[in-house]
Amino acid sequence: MKILPSLISSDLLNLEKTIKLLEPHCDGFHIDVMDDHFVPNLTWGYSFVQAILNISTLPINLHLMVDSPEKWVDKIKLRRDDTFVFHYEATLEPDRILNLIQAVKILGCKVGIAINPETSVSKIFDYVDNLDQVLVMSVKPGFSGQKFIPEVLDKVEILKNHRDSMNLNFTISMDGGINKENIKLIEESGIDEVGMANAIFSHKDIVKALKDLY
Repeated sequence: MKILPSLISSDLLNLEKTIKLLEPHCDGFHIDVMDDHFVPNLTWGYSFVQAILNISTLPINLHLMVDSPEKWVDKIKLRRDDTFVFHYEATLEPDRILNLIQAVKILGCKVGIAINPETSVSKIFDYVDNLDQVLVMSVKPGFSGQKFIPEVLDKVEILKNHRDSMNLNFTISMDGGINKENIKLIEESGIDEVGMANAIFSHKDIVKALKDLY
């Protein structure tokens, strides 16, 4: 299982140093973008995210917790191994979702859909054959440091079975409340990768904290 440090909880005034420190020990980075509309919090804009992309050589999961993910398609330059992840709950309309997926694929990067804890995975079954990733939220989106919701693990089994039965290749990712105490359970459920924030950045030695999770 891949671990992507979620930079929302990092030392933002020393972000470049932090990225270079962690790069040799992780599989990529998770970037949470919040717009203070879709979720009640505000993080980074286009130029800040582009600066992170320019610094890191590892794959980036761009997790857009925003009302209008379409606005991000042409604002930043994602690479082949980066993933543009938008929320099902922010889009909802089938035509809008399919158009957004197609627009992202034209960029040449990967595309994923995130679903909130209360959203049934069946809501996205019409789209998964066009996806590279499904991101299962294990907390309500908007804030770092929330408690993990164990019931979301049921979704993983449903997604795995659907993926196998349809012979699809999307990865299953999870974000929210993941720590040293529950990471083994999450890995055993079949999750392919996780975003982790406080479990890494709440420690003084973030490299050791990261290594201890593998």
